[in-house]
Amino acid sequence: MRVSTAQFYLQSSQQMSSKTSDVNEQMAYLTSGKRVLTAKDDAVSYGTLAGYKDDLANIEKYKRNITKAESHNNLQEVAFTQLEVILNNIKDQMLQANNGAMSDEDLQAIAKQTRNNLEQLFDIANSQNENGDYIFSGYQTEQQPFSQQTDGSVSYSGDSGVREVQIAKNIKIPTSQAGDAVFMNVDNAIGDFIANDTSNATNPASPLDVTIASANITDRNAYNTSVTPHTFNFDAITNDLTVTDGGGTVVFPVPSVPPAPPVLPAPYVAGQTVSFDGIDVTLSGNPLPGDSFTINEQENVSIFETINNAITWMEQGTGNTNQEQHQVNYNKILDQLSSGMSHVTSRRVDAGVRLQVLESQKSRHLDSALNIETGKSTIEDLDFAKAISQFEQAKIALQASQQAFSKVQGLSLLNYI
Repeated sequence: MRVSTAQFYLQSSQQMSSKTSDVNEQMAYLTSGKRVLTAKDDAVSYGTLAGYKDDLANIEKYKRNITKAESHNNLQEVAFTQLEVILNNIKDQMLQANNGAMSDEDLQAIAKQTRNNLEQLFDIANSQNENGDYIFSGYQTEQQPFSQQTDGSVSYSGDSGVREVQIAKNIKIPTSQAGDAVFMNVDNAIGDFIANDTSNATNPASPLDVTIASANITDRNAYNTSVTPHTFNFDAITNDLTVTDGGGTVVFPVPSVPPAPPVLPAPYVAGQTVSFDGIDVTLSGNPLPGDSFTINEQENVSIFETINNAITWMEQGTGNTNQEQHQVNYNKILDQLSSGMSHVTSRRVDAGVRLQVLESQKSRHLDSALNIETGKSTIEDLDFAKAISQFEQAKIALQASQQAFSKVQGLSLLNYI
């Protein structure tokens, strides 16, 4: 067979290019330390490795989310710790103010300390994170959540949203607690109602001598069909108790059905529980004849309202003419402060539980990543002894090809003359 010079050079070039490619390919395996670099190396293993790499990428994403969630929940836990200290200080100040040896000046000084504590609590409620986002404003992170009005009351401008991040395939965890849930929605210490629109028979400007020890809805269906609000009336002569609904109908004592004789007003007994329209109310104290008050549903009391009530109580000084009612109000405020402290503690516990979950999930991700890396290593790690042998064979083949070309391309007829 006749071989032209051009054909010889083309074939030689292709052969050396192929051998060079083999050497480079073996070099790539040695350099990377991997035996599967592309799908052509091992299609099945390559697909499995792609799944492993996706799993590892997801774990890295979840770990970043865990770090973010830990930062936010740690910040909240610090805030709740500070709130506990402040509320405990205010409770101590209330106990101190109830000492009969205190003068008006002493009470005003304690009230000033309590007002300073309220300002600190207000600052905590408007805390921001390292990015300048408000941590207690729900989804409205750029909106200052709490603002103080001229009358001392505090309003909430955030929302009830709770931000979450995904820390595992099927697990999301909150990174925030809404300000209304933390500061505004503290359980009412006496239950589901508060007494207002009060009046005193002998002095309308004076508080009542009777108070609500507890008031709870025991039958929601019966309460929902009732006409609210309900008013407690004490007879001007006998001091017997009657309760009427918002339409003026007597609901306690329970009215008789004709032709039975009508039910007379019930004699008031301190500590008695009055039941009507799905509500149980326990009263304490000794009302004056003709006293009356109305109850309205209020399940929650804000922390700010409770502290403002404490300050008002202190600022009344020692000149209060109705000491019995003054003490009743003191007990109510103290009970509500205790409820607020329990509420903040429960919020701190929530943050602590989340941190425990995050720590546990972080450990799981580390274990999962280790298992995936082990499986990935088993599939793709290179057998260096075998790879070096194959590299040397490819290199020898390339060198042989180069030497053959060098010898053959130098031949001519002159060599045989």
